Amino acid sequence: MSKHVLSLLVEDKPGLLTRVAGLFARRGFNIDSLAVGRSEVEGLSRMTVVVEIDEFPLEQVTKQLNKLVNVIKIVELEDAASVQREHLLVKVRVDAQNRSQVIETVTLFRARVVDVSPDALVIETTGDSGKIKALLRMLEPFGIRELVQSGLLAVGRGSRSMTERVAK
Repeated sequence: MSKHVLSLLVEDKPGLLTRVAGLFARRGFNIDSLAVGRSEVEGLSRMTVVVEIDEFPLEQVTKQLNKLVNVIKIVELEDAASVQREHLLVKVRVDAQNRSQVIETVTLFRARVVDVSPDALVIETTGDSGKIKALLRMLEPFGIRELVQSGLLAVGRGSRSMTERVAK
């Protein structure tokens, strides 16, 4: 099995997210990441779905997704042909002795401190999954109190757009 990143352009209709997720669930596939938001075209949203699946079942799922009335377009985004990022907020335990070490780590990863309290820092960063994992490994020894991570966001490189031929 291999990781696939699918970008779906869909009509912004109630229940569509459930139908898309259900399509994967009915076939026994776990969605690793799912992010949904409005697109640049009024009334359309973009879903980024990350799934570990073999090529043939992926083809079947893609055909089923295309049959859903509210799905406009599906594109598989290859790593080299797209920009892929995640967003992370992490609360780290700090004290007077290790606060400067944590801030140094944050600076090294080009992350930033967005909230400060006497015993914790909230850190924000964006990047590819490798950067996110590396930052978390470095912060782990200090004590991670909480973390929240977005699903993967991805967009194709270059000037072409998924919405080029969609009526605005």
